Amino acid sequence: MKFIDEAKIEVIAGNGGNGCASFCREKFRPFGGPDGGDGGKGGSIFAVADRNINTLVDFRFSKLHKARDGESGRGADCYGKGADDILLRMPVGTLIVDHVSGENIADLTEHGQIELLAKGGEGGWGNIHFKTSTNRAPRQKGDGKEGERRELRLELKVLADVGLLGMPNAGKSTFISAVSNARPKIADYPFTTLHPNLGVVRVSHEKSFVIADIPGLIEGASEGAGLGHQFLRHLQRTGLLLHIVDLAPFETTVDPVKEAKALVKELKKYDESLVDKPRWLVLNKLDMVPEEERKKRVKDFIKRFAWKGPIFEISALNREGCEELVTAIYQHLETKRNSEQRAEETQMTEEARGIASIDPDDPRFKVME
Repeated sequence: MKFIDEAKIEVIAGNGGNGCASFCREKFRPFGGPDGGDGGKGGSIFAVADRNINTLVDFRFSKLHKARDGESGRGADCYGKGADDILLRMPVGTLIVDHVSGENIADLTEHGQIELLAKGGEGGWGNIHFKTSTNRAPRQKGDGKEGERRELRLELKVLADVGLLGMPNAGKSTFISAVSNARPKIADYPFTTLHPNLGVVRVSHEKSFVIADIPGLIEGASEGAGLGHQFLRHLQRTGLLLHIVDLAPFETTVDPVKEAKALVKELKKYDESLVDKPRWLVLNKLDMVPEEERKKRVKDFIKRFAWKGPIFEISALNREGCEELVTAIYQHLETKRNSEQRAEETQMTEEARGIASIDPDDPRFKVME
């Protein structure tokens, strides 16, 4: 199935039913009074996160989603039936944005999460509600309200712990196939990866993390060169970026340092927060470099690139250095999770202390009798 990570849809909630103006006409009740019922509520439209769906392809070809209107009220105190709501199932990781205002409507990050997209209109009141001591026979009735109507843009951002970043043919697909269960297309020409690939990396039986491979970037991607920036959104949710560099390019005129700097420049043009994410440098294809030249080439690259962060030397083809890299990634992610958990526990403890410090005799907290 083709991977679809972006779609535009229109959602129209149902209108509320109109209220009824009616009067009781029963035998032996000459002044029965008003008995017009209310109109039913229009159907609303909700988004539901479903982990069993991994693409927005259904919304690429089904663009209009309209709920039914509520029924109008009738006499004899008969209220109109409310319309059923519509549930749109979307992949976990879908960002829903109002296409007109640019407002973020919802971010589906957990399975089963339900978010309102368009609210159905309320039903109008029947004349039974307008009866007063001075107006025994009201002929007023309320009209149903219109349901909300929105144009929405759906963007799927894959949920992964680690994201792979690099130029075309840097070896990202080979790396993800070497360390995970993903089996992307691998070939000796650029842009063999045309859509994101997810793989689960198992460090041990109970230790694992998710890694995402996106199509490669080239210089000028912000102007639409190559596949552009359209897949960089998938890296925004990751906790760690691996910048994979081809240390032994096939063409001798290609400078790995220049390519690496160009990629970082494109990253800044798209989103500054991506540059601030934890990023490790991974020098790939060491098997193509003679052993006596490896140290010199690596040292020269680090010096010219002015890199001060973590660096790993691997060969994804024969898996040299991959095991050490995977172990380091898991330890980094585990440390990050533990620190976030401790921060959350500390916050909860401080909130509990704040509640316990309230003086019950303080007059501000006494309930008036």
